[in-house]
Amino acid sequence: MAYKNYLLLFTFENWNLEFENYHPIFYFRLTTFYYFEFMIVKTPPPPYYAVIFTNTRTDGDDGYATMAEKMDALAKEQPGYLGVESVRDGLGVTVSYWESLEAIKNWKANLEHLEAQNAGREKWYSAYKTRICKVERDYEFP
Repeated sequence: MAYKNYLLLFTFENWNLEFENYHPIFYFRLTTFYYFEFMIVKTPPPPYYAVIFTNTRTDGDDGYATMAEKMDALAKEQPGYLGVESVRDGLGVTVSYWESLEAIKNWKANLEHLEAQNAGREKWYSAYKTRICKVERDYEFP
């Protein structure tokens, strides 16, 4: 059984109101509506790899939500991609899962992903750290 969280993004001019009500997280901003469904990823038996991207955002959207949606779709097309889990409550943490270090290397070098990385440094993130880990053991409930 997968446990689902939902992220709703609305675009309102130049201000952000963020609030959390238990599991659902809502971001309101005006004119544009985005819907993302998140759940705990079903991964294969270890070993596999995790890329942990921890970040703090700058103010405003400035195209971030559109690019995030695009990168999510693009990552799903990459060989070796296993899934992603993401949460933001001030601090953002995104964990993507991969079959191999080679798959991670290829994703990092993807031209569209490189453009998103550059835009992230220029306008979306005030700070970030990326960690790459080998998952040697996992367990779950239920």
